[in-house]
Formats: sequence, structure tokens, C-alpha cells
Amino acid sequence: MLREVRELGFEYAELSHGTRISLMPGILEAVDAGEIKISTLHNFCPLPMGVNHSAPNLYQFSAEKPRERELAIRYTLKTFEFAERVRAPLVVLHLGSVEMKDYTDKLKDLLARGEKGSPRYEKLCAEVSEKREAKKERFVEHTYETLRKLLPEAEARGLKLGVENREALEEIPFETDFPFFFREFTSPAVVYWHDTGHAQIKENLGFIHHTLHLESFRDRLGGFHIHDVQPPARDHCAPGTGTVDFAALKPSVKAEHIKVFEFSPSLSLEEVKSGVEHVKRIWGED
Repeated sequence: MLREVRELGFEYAELSHGTRISLMPGILEAVDAGEIKISTLHNFCPLPMGVNHSAPNLYQFSAEKPRERELAIRYTLKTFEFAERVRAPLVVLHLGSVEMKDYTDKLKDLLARGEKGSPRYEKLCAEVSEKREAKKERFVEHTYETLRKLLPEAEARGLKLGVENREALEEIPFETDFPFFFREFTSPAVVYWHDTGHAQIKENLGFIHHTLHLESFRDRLGGFHIHDVQPPARDHCAPGTGTVDFAALKPSVKAEHIKVFEFSPSLSLEEVKSGVEHVKRIWGED
């Protein structure tokens, strides 16, 4: 797999939250042989023993049960260890969620039916905003407490922690809470990780302005997951085939930011290549 990535012209690859323990020996062999470099790991990586599917939210930092938070810490520390072993400078994190019913899929369904702005749509938007604000306090406290326990270990290992903007409306930090989050965590080891697809879906749903959201956090920006969104909410598409305005995002992009293409496995080789070229034409080769 890593050889195929290298043969596509990529010098680096991200190891994501679908990486099984059984794949570790081959990955280490490829890295040690210099066939590929590792840009980032996405928590949890490798997956806990016995888990064979992508599971970034398997154990949540925000969980009510202390045991789940302990497991989140344990397996995040294992990700840190693996990151150090493969010389990856950054770990992408999901920080958890508020326990509430799923509004995101309901709103996506209405969006797909052309009902954005309808009374029902507006009612659901108001309801989700009210419910998550009312319920968030203890979940945010759990998240912050968990992250505080992990941060010294990341700093000691020289790792950056990329806090990813999320697609689901119940996931932490909420789009309006990122400023408070970064005031709480001032360590340079904690950075913002911008997922272009998630941000575009949030814009399509009416919760953020994609470009302004990115501009607000560019001083803390560590890198990107890059993919496009075909209306209303189909993400992981090749850039240039959807609605993400990569030119509008360019002023926030710097050469030192890590840039990871996060594509659907259904894309053809040609779609992958054309998507990469689309971004390079707009953002530059770095």
C-alpha cells in the first residue's frame, strides 16, 4: 500500500485510524527502508487489538464513563509511541462529542431535498444549537481534562496535536467554541487541523462560512485534510469536482503546513491525480 502511494509521487503518507496492528511490521519496514515518510498519524493508530475497522471515535475524550476516558488515554499514548517510531511530527485528534440525538443526518436529508431555509429546517437548526449548548458543559470538561493529561507526553516527545474540525454538529469543539478552546490550550503543541470537506459540509448546512472559519484560526493552523464535497454533503471527492473554493482558502495556506489528501477508496487513479494537480495549481507545489 505504501509503495503504491510512493509510486503515485507522494513522498509522505498519513497513517489513519484504520491501521491494524497486523500492518505495523510492514509499515516499519517501509519507513526504515526509506520507501516512504510518514507525515501524520490519525488517532487511534494502530487500532486497539481486535478492532479491524476504522474507529476514530472508539473511545471518546468526552465520555461520561471514566473507564472509557482511561482507554482513550491509553490508546492515544500508543499512537504517540508509534508516531515517534515512524518519525511523524503530528497526531490528528477527534476530541469527542455531546451525547444527543443525531441532527446532522436529518439536516443533510432536508438539504438534499432542497428544504434548506424551510421552517422545518430552521426549527431543527435552532433546536440543535440550543440542545448542544445546554448539554455541553460536562462533556467539554471531560475533554479538556483528558487532553491536559495527554499534553505533557506529546510535548515531551516533540509531537504536535492537530485538533480537527468535525462534520457532525454534536462533536467537540463546536464551530463557535474553537476560540475558547485555543485560549484554554495555549501550548504550541496544540494546533488546529482543518478538514476542507468537513468545513464545506458545515457551510452547506449553514453553520459556518468556510473561508472565514479557516482565516480565524490560521495563526494556530498545523495542516489540512484535503478533499472536495459534491452537493449537498458527499465528501472525500477529488478537488475540482465539488464546491470547495480552494482559491479562497489559499491566503491561509503556508508552505510549512502539512497537507494530506483524504480521498474515498472509490476514486480512480486518474481522479486522484487530477485532484492533486487541481490543488497544486491553486496552492502551489509546496
